[in-house]
Amino acid sequence: MGDYGESSDVVIVGAVRTPFGRFDGILKTTLSMDLGVMVLKEIVKRTGVDPKGVDEVYYGTCIPAEYAIYTNVPARQITLLAGFPEDSISLTIDRACCSSMTALRLGYQAIKAGNAEIVIASGAESMGNTPLIAKADKVRWGSKLGPVELEDVLFELGYSRKGFAPVATDSGEVAVEYGVTREMQDMWALQSHQRWFRAYKQGKYKVGEELMAIQVPQSKGDPILFDKDEQPRKDSSLEKLAKLKTVYGSPTVTAGNAPGMNSGASAVMIMSQKKAKEKGLKPLATIEAMQCAAGSPKYMACVPAKAIEKLLSKVGKTIDDMELIEVNEAFAVVTLVSLKILAKDNPDKLKELQEKTNVNGGAIAIGHPVGASGARITMTLMYELMRRGGGYGIAAICGGLSQGEAVLLRV
Repeated sequence: MGDYGESSDVVIVGAVRTPFGRFDGILKTTLSMDLGVMVLKEIVKRTGVDPKGVDEVYYGTCIPAEYAIYTNVPARQITLLAGFPEDSISLTIDRACCSSMTALRLGYQAIKAGNAEIVIASGAESMGNTPLIAKADKVRWGSKLGPVELEDVLFELGYSRKGFAPVATDSGEVAVEYGVTREMQDMWALQSHQRWFRAYKQGKYKVGEELMAIQVPQSKGDPILFDKDEQPRKDSSLEKLAKLKTVYGSPTVTAGNAPGMNSGASAVMIMSQKKAKEKGLKPLATIEAMQCAAGSPKYMACVPAKAIEKLLSKVGKTIDDMELIEVNEAFAVVTLVSLKILAKDNPDKLKELQEKTNVNGGAIAIGHPVGASGARITMTLMYELMRRGGGYGIAAICGGLSQGEAVLLRV
């Protein structure tokens, strides 16, 4: 931490996110693009970097129906709205839940290649704000008298419309295949909430580090100051979780052992070590390596492990070299199956990995605004490594139809 290292290193100099809101909560009508603007303004404010000096902005968002009325190029729109110059370069990325970590990887590669010195990787989603839509063949090209049929694009996340299984169904079936029971998933979900509350009590989720506070306008009265994740539940219990029905015909996945459909935004500023030294900015962490992965669509729950294994093999390290691990809780089964793969089915090793994974709670508690989550788990990992005095940590995330990303940090 604070070590300038080699001039070719890529370092993180700032990382921030909004609090994450529930599907039907404070941010339910707030645009993802507005959230994206907020984190861009905050990241340049915290670092003191003039937007004119930012070479590229990558922005992950993956529910286009939510921002559809604003047409396209949301990355271009948010950079201009956040006060970036008209000649700034930006790119919108949709790689499902991987999107903002993919943004980070593209920025990392641009700096390593010498094509950029300062990059912002960001992402946002406002799942509660997603509208119902009418198909063109039902409305635009004429319709007879009578009701108009609307489509809920969040139902099964749309995958079944093209013949793919809902990700909850696939993940539940993979859980059975890997011997990860419904009870194990419920226990992990409960632990996620408990770990979040413990971390919050210890001051780990405070404004000024990972979190920023935002003002949420109201139709009447003063705006609400939003400064705390809205998803964590103190009243959760194994008994309550056990009573929940599974979703989409999944054998194990329920609303309780899955994250919510959340809203929020995140941003990470990275730059060359040389540029950080030039600007007098202390690196918060060094990105040692990044790795993408993909696999059979059904086996999304396995792909974080696949990305981690590919990355570790590339750099000549093992999972035992990691002080901390973050595996995004797309469902509890994703984290549990991936850790089981990494543990090579060794029960003692699995327990050891579980104890150092998502130590401050995961997406089941914090929330999973999909476009923002890859950057979120990266900064959560980084800040905890900083609190512990440094070391290596690895974060991985899966995306719909079995895509994956992983990042290796050194603090």
